[in-house]
Amino acid sequence: MKLDPKARYAESHEWARPDGDEFVCGITDHAQESLSDVVYVELPEVGDTFAKGDTFGVVESVKAASDVYLPLGGEITAVNETLEDTPELVNQDPYGEGWMIRFRPSDPGEFDGLMDGGAYETFVAEEEG
Repeated sequence: MKLDPKARYAESHEWARPDGDEFVCGITDHAQESLSDVVYVELPEVGDTFAKGDTFGVVESVKAASDVYLPLGGEITAVNETLEDTPELVNQDPYGEGWMIRFRPSDPGEFDGLMDGGAYETFVAEEEG
């Protein structure tokens, strides 16, 4: 399982990484691996506002459809439109080209409540164990 050392992780298997006064977000390597081949990604509109834990999108794979939850509350400032035509980027590069949204957090302090890489690895091991 790959991790991004600059990101923090939610129990619902999303990651958030600070980038200036915004955050970038997507699903984790573990999540994309569990879903297998991603065939469709539904993302919110720029300007939409969500609370921490709200559903902001859907990822569909050959196996299942899964809601995607915002790890911190905030306003969407950009969506990765490339995923409309190439949703497989979520599988190939979940922390890079497969990012889903950028958002401006309503409370940047919520980031501190997310798991770091080591805690997320332990969480996944316990969840599977």
